[in-house]
Amino acid sequence: MSAPTTRVPPIRPAAPSFHGAGLTHAGLVRERNEDSILTDPSGALWAVADGMGGYGHGDVASDIVIDRLSLVAEDGLAGQVLRARLTEANHAILDKVREPGMNQMGSTVVAALIQKSVATIAWAGDCRAYLMRGGALRLLTRDHTVVQEMVEQGLLRDGDRERHPESHVVTRAIGFEPDVEIETVVVPLVPGDRLMLCSDGLTACLSDQEIAGTMRQSDSPQALCNALVVAALDVGAPDNVSVVSVFATGD
Repeated sequence: MSAPTTRVPPIRPAAPSFHGAGLTHAGLVRERNEDSILTDPSGALWAVADGMGGYGHGDVASDIVIDRLSLVAEDGLAGQVLRARLTEANHAILDKVREPGMNQMGSTVVAALIQKSVATIAWAGDCRAYLMRGGALRLLTRDHTVVQEMVEQGLLRDGDRERHPESHVVTRAIGFEPDVEIETVVVPLVPGDRLMLCSDGLTACLSDQEIAGTMRQSDSPQALCNALVVAALDVGAPDNVSVVSVFATGD
């Protein structure tokens, strides 16, 4: 008689936990910091908003975006709740513009909501999200800019985008039009992944190769944020610089 077969259940890797940090700096040229960031001790919700507008009102717009995002229900359908809050922010900024003494303002944004080890990234404008996995860097977002459209149409080489006179002209932003289209992407995360959100003040200073090198060398989210901001300051940082980083760990 043969011995009974013992079925051994498959070993499933533990779901990662998420730890993050953020840092924002006015840079070396701008008098005001019109960026705002959102960090979440629970590890679920993260964002960078880059305000735009004359007379210092860009910070008002980015604050409105972050305030609305902070109300996201972390147990809702990620894409829907992120779009809903950013739509609310769009309306709130347009209402603010109508107040006496205000002028046109808006904000680009990138946000990440992590649920059950899956990150939903939502963005409008040229704030970016990057993922590093196994030492390789991947850009998760696509810039909503005039220059990006030119690159995609074959009218401009990718390496020439920063030198183009319209390099920072965005085609989408929160608060510029009655309706705003929010783009999203969904990314499953595994232990060892490193997620980074940033304003264009960082990517205007550092290449993807330089960002990747710093992400590989940093041993904590705060160390990564510090290193990236310092690297941007070292090359002049003509714009506000904001970084949020999230590490997925197996413990």
